[in-house]
Amino acid sequence: MLDFLSKIVYNIIMKKVVIAPDSFKGTLSSAEVCEIIGQAVFKVLPKTKTVKIPIADGGEGTSEAFLLALGGSKIFVRTKNPLFEDIEAFYALLKDQKTAVIETAAASGLTLVEGRKNALDASTYGTGLLIGDALNRGCKKIILGLGGSATTDGGAGILAALGAGLFDSNRREITPSNCGLEQLCRIEPETLDTRLSGCEIVAACDVDNVLCGPGGAAYVFGPQKGADEDMVKTLDENLLKYAEILLEKTGKNIKDIPGTGAAGGILASLLSFPEHINCKTQSGIELMLNAVNFDDVISDADLVITGEGRFDRQSLEGKAVSGIAKRTKRQNKPLIVISGGTGDYTDEIYKLGISAVFGAVSGIYADFDELKRHCRDDLYKTAENILRLLRFQ
Repeated sequence: MLDFLSKIVYNIIMKKVVIAPDSFKGTLSSAEVCEIIGQAVFKVLPKTKTVKIPIADGGEGTSEAFLLALGGSKIFVRTKNPLFEDIEAFYALLKDQKTAVIETAAASGLTLVEGRKNALDASTYGTGLLIGDALNRGCKKIILGLGGSATTDGGAGILAALGAGLFDSNRREITPSNCGLEQLCRIEPETLDTRLSGCEIVAACDVDNVLCGPGGAAYVFGPQKGADEDMVKTLDENLLKYAEILLEKTGKNIKDIPGTGAAGGILASLLSFPEHINCKTQSGIELMLNAVNFDDVISDADLVITGEGRFDRQSLEGKAVSGIAKRTKRQNKPLIVISGGTGDYTDEIYKLGISAVFGAVSGIYADFDELKRHCRDDLYKTAENILRLLRFQ
């Protein structure tokens, strides 16, 4: 009788499974997570159709996710890392040849300065060079992911790379970093690349932090960029000075706009000069889900599986899992979250559309390297056991 019922359940709810995870940062890309869970689905439910959608919300892996979803090519560019050293980075040029997807992390990311984090001296100049290259290729739309930056320069580096004048009291160009903002006296946006006004920049932003103060870029994100207590205070003071100069120049009080604290304040620059820079913000996960027509994809799905490296309270604050949960809840689709690890969370997650959460780490590992060696097997076994339970075997 149980076997008969299990076959009925299988026929009703297991015809299509959508796999849409974020990356497990430091261990597995979103595409790798898709493949591993997909293998488990095929083993346990070989007749079930699987749809794999690697997801990113604006941070590391965003360019790859858009390429996998929409097609296109990687464009490699000689640029600068956060400390102005020469590097090669890439962005995605989508199949339409008019849309670029650029990650701030590609040229201005924390992973580029591991062991040398310096939030005072780090600059977004290299990201500006990537934007300039996309303009050279005729792009009319740039999706700019704001995750993973090493910078707290208020976007001054991007402005400088794209032609704006940033001068001290003696009309000498400042170094476009947070430290350089201390000497800033004058901004001249009139020399910005004129092609910016004809190119739509969509900044993928999933935080609502303001630029300055206790909830701002320096105090909230500065410590993870290498800033101690004294440096955080200096970073914040320099950003406040920058905001005051922008206010004097534009009449816009940029420091209190939600989202300007993201990626070290990049939006403070991009939103201050609408006559020169055509920029708007949008949720990174919403951008991604809209691009892949997620609502249509899950309309006939019987189960959606998502995941990320660590699931906790912050997972519901505009990140990939929360965006997916909103979509699945609207269509009353069951959503399972598989994460590398789990932290503190409450029953509120179930009201928001998540059916269940599972941690994939199955052992106590001596260090991160050992965890990395086992992460594939752990994820596969976890997914397999979940699916076996759902099949009542």
